[in-house]
Amino acid sequence: MFWIIVLGITTGMRTMTAIAVFCWFTWFAQIPTTRLTWWTANIISVIIFTALALGEYWGDTLPSTPSRKALLLVASRIFFAVGLGVMVASSFQEPLVGGVLFGLVGALIGIYGGYELRARLARRVGSDFPVAIGESLLALGLTVIAMHYVAGNISTFSHFTFQN
Repeated sequence: MFWIIVLGITTGMRTMTAIAVFCWFTWFAQIPTTRLTWWTANIISVIIFTALALGEYWGDTLPSTPSRKALLLVASRIFFAVGLGVMVASSFQEPLVGGVLFGLVGALIGIYGGYELRARLARRVGSDFPVAIGESLLALGLTVIAMHYVAGNISTFSHFTFQN
């Protein structure tokens, strides 16, 4: 369940990245769908969440973008991190409460730790723009690594079936 924390961290950094990558992995049948995740393997879900992630990458570089520590943004990041944690736990056939807890912990680390790291790096660099781009790339890279690991672990169990 360590990787659920990583996915929570990346969701705390960029709300839509982890869910978009999860949709891609289920659409390519790298992760089995369950009664909680069947909708993620649909091309419409892939397109919607990928577009939202790309929009978030762009929006995050704008100076008018509100702080990720704003209440509504914190709530949405926690919502998506917990939801993704539940979906990954479901794919592993693990207790869903673990997905909730690990997703929540990861989201809080990504929200507040990511904010502090970005603020410090932006002060050092002298500009927020390159740091914002770097943070987006970091979130995407960590998410792909985590999902690759999750997919590799799931495929080792013969009792999982794909519903695609």
